[in-house]
Amino acid sequence: MATIDIDPVATAGLVTREVRSGSRDGTPTRIAVARRSYPTDQSDLWSALTDAARIPRWFLPISGDLEPGGRYQLEGNAGGTIERCEAPALLGVTWEYGEMVSWLEVTLHPDGDRTVLELVHEAPVDPEMWQQFGPGAVGVGWDLALMGLGVHLDTGAPIDPEAGAGYAVTPEGTELVRHAAHGWAEAAIADGDDATAAREAANRAVAFYTTVPEDAPEA
Repeated sequence: MATIDIDPVATAGLVTREVRSGSRDGTPTRIAVARRSYPTDQSDLWSALTDAARIPRWFLPISGDLEPGGRYQLEGNAGGTIERCEAPALLGVTWEYGEMVSWLEVTLHPDGDRTVLELVHEAPVDPEMWQQFGPGAVGVGWDLALMGLGVHLDTGAPIDPEAGAGYAVTPEGTELVRHAAHGWAEAAIADGDDATAAREAANRAVAFYTTVPEDAPEA
């Protein structure tokens, strides 16, 4: 099992973040875009993203009919429909969590001996949720996932599930979350959000991700 031994500030800095305003079927949306380059080829990165045996090594166990038109389910998290799967470059799925439905698209671009991953997550605007947490509500989660993917690719080993699940509440994980959340806030400000409100929302996103649940077992 791989441990998470990284520089949290440097790792947060590997992600380029962008926020866009959009719409689907007349409904306003906000779009979170994350880009990160990985030191591996396109086929290896595609395998890490789409191989059901490999996905749990850095993310979560997955089940379902993992073919275009099929449905997938991530253990304890989102599920949805696989809308596009064009190996080794494009994966598009719905991202369904409870009654909330959004859309996720991941594209891979070769860059010399590296591969650039671009993740685009589009969701209908929930004004209260956006005011409370801003894009960090989803963006920080993707930062943590992209971090886990990087550790797996660097080591070739699966991440210890317990270490992965608890990373955000460690001192190093909290530092990564803080830098990621404020990076997302600056991206939202660039898209037109009020600067003070966006940065306050980032602080609340940090607290959300780094607070140990009251019912968590003692170490």
